[in-house]
Amino acid sequence: MTLPIIHVFLSHGLESGPDSTKIQAMKTISEKYPDVVAEAIDHRSSKDPTTRLKQMQAAMERAGADPQRTVLAGSSMGGWVCAQTSAMTPVLGCFLLAPALALIRYPQSRPQISATFSQIIHGWEDDVVPVMPVLELAQQQRISALILNDGHRLENSVARITQEFEHFLKACLENRNTP
Repeated sequence: MTLPIIHVFLSHGLESGPDSTKIQAMKTISEKYPDVVAEAIDHRSSKDPTTRLKQMQAAMERAGADPQRTVLAGSSMGGWVCAQTSAMTPVLGCFLLAPALALIRYPQSRPQISATFSQIIHGWEDDVVPVMPVLELAQQQRISALILNDGHRLENSVARITQEFEHFLKACLENRNTP
């Protein structure tokens, strides 16, 4: 029996790109599994969160991704894109790095994350997205949260992030819906 394909969509932050260290590290982890198709979306054409949300939705549609076999992973604004996408279309997994949540300048700044598996990783020293409102949202929605001794870019925690993402992805793969 062939297992169904899992799509992984990776969404980078505002000042980053699809080739960023964290996005490429998670893409590399995803590509270790033969039944996973990973795409790092290029959002650099717009800094508008709503436009980036539409880009994510278009990428999922182009790929023919089944939401219940889709994992979203994003950093900062890309984390907001993933969270908001899951609020609109429930997915299998939502993995968020320093997500731009609980910020008043974002539309729907406190999306109801709707995923079978969700995890947030944030840095105590984040000076872009305050950690406490994100922790409050995680608590309200009962989402696992890991807070690291790092800043917004989580640049000192890439090894830990890839370890956590691989564990997260394995849980998603073990619990995917079968045809």
